[in-house]
Amino acid sequence: MDYDPIRRGFAEFVGTFTLIFVGAGTIMTLDKLLLPATNGSAQAGGVYGSLTLVSVALAHGLAIAVMVSAVGHISGGHFNPAVTLGFVITRRLAPSLAVVYWSVQFLAAAAAALLLRWFYPENVRAISNLGSPALGSGISVWQGVVIELVLTFFLVWVVFATAADPGGAFKSIAGLAIGLTITLDILMGGPLTGAAMNPARAFGPELVSKHWTDAWVWYVGPFAGGALAAVAYEWLYLRPPAPLPVGPPETGVIEPRPGDAAVS
Repeated sequence: MDYDPIRRGFAEFVGTFTLIFVGAGTIMTLDKLLLPATNGSAQAGGVYGSLTLVSVALAHGLAIAVMVSAVGHISGGHFNPAVTLGFVITRRLAPSLAVVYWSVQFLAAAAAALLLRWFYPENVRAISNLGSPALGSGISVWQGVVIELVLTFFLVWVVFATAADPGGAFKSIAGLAIGLTITLDILMGGPLTGAAMNPARAFGPELVSKHWTDAWVWYVGPFAGGALAAVAYEWLYLRPPAPLPVGPPETGVIEPRPGDAAVS
């Protein structure tokens, strides 16, 4: 599909909406189920929440795996401003189209969070601030930035290796690989930073719940990690290869016939 901001943008909207609706919604559904046991205590909620880490990780991972598989051929299946930034700085996406992507990604995140706010009672929403990412006990803001940076680096690295690299062995199942990366990232970083890896994933719940404590962590970390991964993969594996050398047999390179390519 050529440059088509409406159709591409709507695909990005649906995919991003799904991530926030399912991801943040799963957190609050689990909070609601556990509310009788926690009696509204945030500390008790954190203890029980650790038991549901696998559920939260799978919810986010499956949401992305399904949506990338469904509409990746239309928009590329970014659903993440950090991924879009990686494609912009490597010149794989026009800046004007990137603005469309970023706009609909943040809009979809806010729309999903508003709908979740309508579904859940205030006492459930307050436990996790509508599913907003948060720093775990003992994690400083700078540790949080680095954790988000590293986790997002993994994610964007896999996106480039599976969906952007024409020689990627797993391109046909890129959605599964990307979704599993999000799952493993949350299993490690969920209790530490919420493992958002996505400014839009943070923005929607933060905006609607008006919870902006240390919010910059989930913008600086993912954007930096996504940019680093994109540039590294592009420079190492996707830049144009050097011309094949040509020389006589004693140099180790077979001399080609006129019009043929050299064969080493």
